[in-house]
Amino acid sequence: MKKIVLLLLLFPVIVFAQTGVIEGRVFDEINNEPIIGANVIIKTTTIGATTDIDGNYKIEGLTAGLYNIEVSYLGYETQTRFEVQVSNAKAVRLDFSMKQSAQSLDSVVIKANPFERKIESPISLTSIGVNEIQRNPGGNRDISRSIKNLPGVSSGFGFRNDLLVRGGSPNENRFYLDDIEIPTINHFATQGASGGSNGLLNVDFISNADFYTGAFPANRGNALSSVLQLTQREGRKDRVGFTFTLGASEAGLTLEGPLTKKKKTTFLLNARYSYLQFLFKAFKLPFLPTYSDVQYKIVHKFNNKHDLTFIGVGAYDKLRLNLKQNETDAQKYLLRNIPYQDQWNYTVGARYRYFMKSSFMLITLSRSYFSNSIYKNYNNDNAQPRLYDLKSNEAENKLRFEHVFRVKEYKVSYGVNYEYARYTTKTTNKLTLGDTVIDIQYASKLKLQKYGFFAQASKAFFDERLSLSLGVRADGNNYNKKMANLFRQFSPRFSASYAITNYLSINFNTGLYYQLPPYTTLGYADNSGTLVNKDRLDYIRNFQTVGGFSSTINSSNTKFSLEGFYKKYYNYPMLLNKGISLANLGGDFGWIGDEPAAATSKGKSYGVEFSVQQKLWKGVYGILSYTWFRSMFTDINGNYNSSSWDSRHVANLTVGYKFKRNWEIGVKFSVQGGLPYTPDDTTNFAYKKVYDANGGVPLKDYSMLNSLRTKVLHGMNLRVDKKWFLKKININLYLDVTNVYNAKDISPANLDVVRDVNSNPVILNPDAPVEQQRYQLQYLKNNGSNVLPTVGLVLEL
Repeated sequence: MKKIVLLLLLFPVIVFAQTGVIEGRVFDEINNEPIIGANVIIKTTTIGATTDIDGNYKIEGLTAGLYNIEVSYLGYETQTRFEVQVSNAKAVRLDFSMKQSAQSLDSVVIKANPFERKIESPISLTSIGVNEIQRNPGGNRDISRSIKNLPGVSSGFGFRNDLLVRGGSPNENRFYLDDIEIPTINHFATQGASGGSNGLLNVDFISNADFYTGAFPANRGNALSSVLQLTQREGRKDRVGFTFTLGASEAGLTLEGPLTKKKKTTFLLNARYSYLQFLFKAFKLPFLPTYSDVQYKIVHKFNNKHDLTFIGVGAYDKLRLNLKQNETDAQKYLLRNIPYQDQWNYTVGARYRYFMKSSFMLITLSRSYFSNSIYKNYNNDNAQPRLYDLKSNEAENKLRFEHVFRVKEYKVSYGVNYEYARYTTKTTNKLTLGDTVIDIQYASKLKLQKYGFFAQASKAFFDERLSLSLGVRADGNNYNKKMANLFRQFSPRFSASYAITNYLSINFNTGLYYQLPPYTTLGYADNSGTLVNKDRLDYIRNFQTVGGFSSTINSSNTKFSLEGFYKKYYNYPMLLNKGISLANLGGDFGWIGDEPAAATSKGKSYGVEFSVQQKLWKGVYGILSYTWFRSMFTDINGNYNSSSWDSRHVANLTVGYKFKRNWEIGVKFSVQGGLPYTPDDTTNFAYKKVYDANGGVPLKDYSMLNSLRTKVLHGMNLRVDKKWFLKKININLYLDVTNVYNAKDISPANLDVVRDVNSNPVILNPDAPVEQQRYQLQYLKNNGSNVLPTVGLVLEL
């Protein structure tokens, strides 16, 4: 009995007394040479270490928890990494790539801004770490949803992952993973845009995310609204480890560790599978989505001068109907309008880096594939003809070479890129023009060769108070003669920043950016397979100017930012049948853009942003942002109308506190102005001949484009975390509640026909000729608002 009592008394010591370790390497960002004697400390403490002859350091004896780590060395800018999670189960690997300062005096340690700024993009850039993504209230560990907290980002209808940045459409964003472009980062992605239902990237792989809403560096092309650069961590070197996650809709398993005895090669591997279909079936919903994904990263370091990285991301999504759930009008409406869908995609790529005395070369090679199959039969009866049937594939093979070097006090980079893309589709669809429904059927093959070059030079002046950067790029392809001349798409950009004081700077950027229309529009063909839009489309051109102030309080890890922006669009595809700009579409599932179009639409967006970012300080963290903006595009008559994303006001507040004993609570509150939307075409929709031929697919009255506006959108999410750091395992149990106070869904009501007791549409004028008969109409309210609690579990060992 005494032994048992003694064991119970010693249990907390045995289990929790193990201490954490932070280790890593400090090196020059250009040549990868080790920095010897750099000081690595835990901020606000005297605990730290000094790097050895190989640039390595090790801090031991740490209690499990979150720490802010700072590294400094003579002639280099001081760097800070916020919220480094230390545990007993494994050592933390934390490498620092140091930037040499123009003030390279032997006796000067440069106390840089803890919020790292890039000289090429001193404005419109926000960086967040993995902990900020993981604990985002209501985000369920989804990277895309955590980005919505940032300034300039608004939301569309429903719980989609569309990124609407500074009034731009969802197809204006680009994503990079370890310098390799990833076309798709969401499950059930909208073809022709970038949004979807939920993210397919595993947050446990991510170490940092840089989100550009402007001032794009020259090596990032084909973007008009944002660039998201995600950096993945490397696998652990000591042994094979496991992480198991159980969340709102999925379960996942991650393996990581060394692949060779010398530990020069490490790997990360993750697989996830959803169980949404079981939940939806239990809740008697008429549709059953299923998704799965895999992700990996392999790094081999030959030595300090050569490294090779392989990455891969893949997903498979399936949507089926639950035909038994057809009792209510709302269920019947969804069953009539939701299609069957099979979608899968992958990206695999390699990055090779070679470091020299004062420069490095980077080569990336990747292949991406996207397959989309969507179909719908009349009355969901496979024996009847299909209302629409899309079988579409997109393949991209990309090669990029980049050379970055330092000449005296200049940082210079240049490079070239080449891409071979292939798009194929077989499409059957319906086109409704007034009271006439036309059958459309075509097959298309599109082969594109894209090419470009880029260069950028940057320098700091006057003891680094003034920094300037000038970049250029040019892009072309063989789609038509206009696009083939890459100098027509010459894209200059210029950035400047001046430090008024050590804590306040004024920043500016202006540039001209180009982006290709989506493949669905480029590859639209007639029934003979001839590309309809080939001579009518051009690169979308966008002129941007942004300026503002930023201020930091280093002692409390706080950053304030105020920015104003102006964006002017040219050559946006005008959809000729609808008479609207393609910029208004992309916020719904399915696909967009496969119709006759011409590069005649113009647009403009302008506004002001204010944000406060609080990194972890005395247990407090958070971000506050407010954006006022206008977004407008021309219709076929040249008149400017509010775009579908013109909500005008967006405010987000995310704040959290870390308590003792590893308890943590976070709250997000968001409010957004009403979204414009287009009224239904009740006149033509009611015609029996139109409704029957079109299968009840809703029709919009585009002559009244975005003339209506929803109510204000608002909501609150809550997250509570409890963590246990045991001897060989870390446990994270969390409660994530979306829509805490059950804010009502502001989505427009759905137009449908009134049905009799036998579910047949009611005809208003049965005695009229068949061509003139009309159905009785009704609106069905959306009931999509619910409190959504989730209990999740993360086990790491």
